[in-house]
Amino acid sequence: MKMGKDYYKILGVSRNASDGEIKKAYRKLALKYHPDKNKTNEAEEKFKEVAEAYEVLTDKKKREIYDQYGEDGLKGGVPGGEDGQQYTYTFHGDPRATFAAFFGTDNPFESFFSGGLGGQTGMFFMQDNMDTGDPFVNLGGGNAFRSQTFSTSSPNLTGHRTQRQDPTIEHDLYVTLEEVMKGCTKKMKINRKVTNPDGRTIRPEEKVLTINVKPGWKAGTKITFQNEGDKLPGAIPADIVFTIRDKPHPLFKRDGSDIKYTAKITLKEALCGTKIQIPTLRGDRIPIRLEGVIKPQTVKRIQGQGLPHPKEPSKQGDLLISFAIQFPDSLTESTKQILWDCLP
Repeated sequence: MKMGKDYYKILGVSRNASDGEIKKAYRKLALKYHPDKNKTNEAEEKFKEVAEAYEVLTDKKKREIYDQYGEDGLKGGVPGGEDGQQYTYTFHGDPRATFAAFFGTDNPFESFFSGGLGGQTGMFFMQDNMDTGDPFVNLGGGNAFRSQTFSTSSPNLTGHRTQRQDPTIEHDLYVTLEEVMKGCTKKMKINRKVTNPDGRTIRPEEKVLTINVKPGWKAGTKITFQNEGDKLPGAIPADIVFTIRDKPHPLFKRDGSDIKYTAKITLKEALCGTKIQIPTLRGDRIPIRLEGVIKPQTVKRIQGQGLPHPKEPSKQGDLLISFAIQFPDSLTESTKQILWDCLP
């Protein structure tokens, strides 16, 4: 299976690295490639890569899925959600938000020298050498600074107080069966609150999240955008989770990768046979001939006319046809006599 990105290699750790080793590696590389410090052409992309690698490998569930299926499986959808539904991870694309959650600020130049965001981080640094001009040294393992950190809550492995994460925000995302058949792209606009660079005032912000719905995705599939909620001081932004829901269809119902259609026929057609046209999700119609007696529990199957299998989109489910037999409201006495004589 194609693995995609090697998150362990990006952070320079072994595949059995502990959380502490992963955090230590992220701390070093995030400071090394921070665009405010590193002006090389590759810094921005490296900064983003190490943030994504850190977020995956420090999350137990994501790491387990990545170790088994690789990046393609993690982002393409694998079993692992609630009730056996697919779990899909999408990196939120904001490495500065990851940096801010880890270090307590997204503005190291301000916070390392002024004591944090209005004192809310609960830390200050004692500086031994004012000549280096590098505010990153004291966190990057250099010798130019010696730092002391004070916190009013339990420290984590970085030495900072542990921040709480806002509760997950969940939304239903309704899709038509036609969209599930072909796959589609949904753009969802969210409104959130964001802290200004001064660390105190708040502004409203709109952001568009893009969801690539893969062919065959089941109802209940969850798509997670990490840390895309309100970006406020003292809290890690909430994850935003979209759950795929089926939009009611006028003709079909979904049953896994199969779809169901109910054809209406008369009692005469059920007994004597007929030819009917069956609609499909592609918009065309398939003619089928009904022979023999059609009973209320009869189901006809047209292979390959259902939805793609989520794991193997090249394979498709079937179209299952049941029948609603329309009985006459009344019969004449002569008709009753004929039926009485003819029917077993």
